[in-house]
Amino acid sequence: MLGFTGTFEGRPLSVQTTGMGCPSSAIAFEELIQLGATRLIRVGTCGGLQPTMRMADTVIAVAATPEDRTVFTYTNGEPHAPTASWSLVDTALRLARERGASVHVGPIVSSAVFYDPDPTRPQRWRERGHLGVEMEAAVLYTIAAIRGVEALTILTVSDIIGESGSTRISDEDLTRGVDDMMRLACRVATAD
Repeated sequence: MLGFTGTFEGRPLSVQTTGMGCPSSAIAFEELIQLGATRLIRVGTCGGLQPTMRMADTVIAVAATPEDRTVFTYTNGEPHAPTASWSLVDTALRLARERGASVHVGPIVSSAVFYDPDPTRPQRWRERGHLGVEMEAAVLYTIAAIRGVEALTILTVSDIIGESGSTRISDEDLTRGVDDMMRLACRVATAD
């Protein structure tokens, strides 16, 4: 997996791919912490669950419901509420609003599967107030809590998951949304 270290607006920053899903990402998160990382910001895309969401909107994930068993391995099967570091949530929201982004802040779901065979599951998540579904944030927040580091997940809505299926983003909107999300994440990562 590729990783790069450089600068963003004159501040040091490392960027690391993690693979897809909680098990793969957990390896990368653990090893980044072993190498000295103290602030981990995950970026990616998500399926938007709420009817007010639009393609390329930004999601700041305050919490991540684990629909993947990896978190339970870390907690010995005990219940756990994986949450972001509040100071990073606050910083991300402030910076996103300053640039006029369409931003949603709240809980998401970290799913174990990309193509869910249960077509009714997204509706249940939606009804419980989840903003989106992705595959890595719950284990990031759990590892960060256990290891005592800061963590945040920022996502771009790349699909809208409705009752009649999913609608995919255009390439142009995806590029714009991901570029905006990446700038935001880099600013949060390098903030004091």
